Amino acid sequence: MAIEITEQEGLRLMRFGTPWCQGAMRIAAPDELVMAYAVRMFGWLLFHDPAALPDQHLVTLGLGAGSLTKFAHRVLGMRATAVEIDAGVIEACRTHFLLPPDGPRLRVVHADAADFVRELHGSDSVDVLQVDAYDASVDRPALDSEAFYADCRGGLREGGTVAVNLVGGALDVRGSVARLRSGLQPSAVWQFPPTMAGNVVVLAHCGKVPADDVLAARAAEIASRWGLPAPDWLAMARRTPGVVRDTG
Repeated sequence: MAIEITEQEGLRLMRFGTPWCQGAMRIAAPDELVMAYAVRMFGWLLFHDPAALPDQHLVTLGLGAGSLTKFAHRVLGMRATAVEIDAGVIEACRTHFLLPPDGPRLRVVHADAADFVRELHGSDSVDVLQVDAYDASVDRPALDSEAFYADCRGGLREGGTVAVNLVGGALDVRGSVARLRSGLQPSAVWQFPPTMAGNVVVLAHCGKVPADDVLAARAAEIASRWGLPAPDWLAMARRTPGVVRDTG
């Protein structure tokens, strides 16, 4: 797979030989989340106590330019693991996108993400799982079966959350969400509207959903501490309660 690194308007971009952008970094602020979908992938923060984040484990499937992993590790202070099948992508992240070296709180695993998650089954070791795995064509998600989501559930602690980025030329969002529901058996599914680039972020929470007043207070704290538009996330959910916010 050809990995192309380009720069424009203060951004460093990663592509796999196609027009699809696989990740971006603002050169002047390398830990900032640049892409709209990447910001929404942290919507799971609404379900988790910010004070507990340093004790929680986040796993990202698909490294891209490393922005999700860097933000979790360096900004949120979480224990972070990234799983990437292509060694060239890992090298590019370390060379061009300022991904820190492995250490006690950060690990990058060169492996097939499906195999990695399958081996997690029954381990109860992950608090947050971010699924963002695509090949160069970005035709559809690389990991999107009911069995895969069941394996995700098997490695997730009670009260854990899965965030999935859905995008692609042949994407069937309704089918993907149905498989996610069936495999994960979550207590709540929040489906955000598409970004301008067409990414649909879905959050599946496997635990009790906080009360509305707790969510509102947490959204305000997230916005204040990390500059993320968490109140907008709640507004999206409240505008379309039958589709986006389903706690049944």
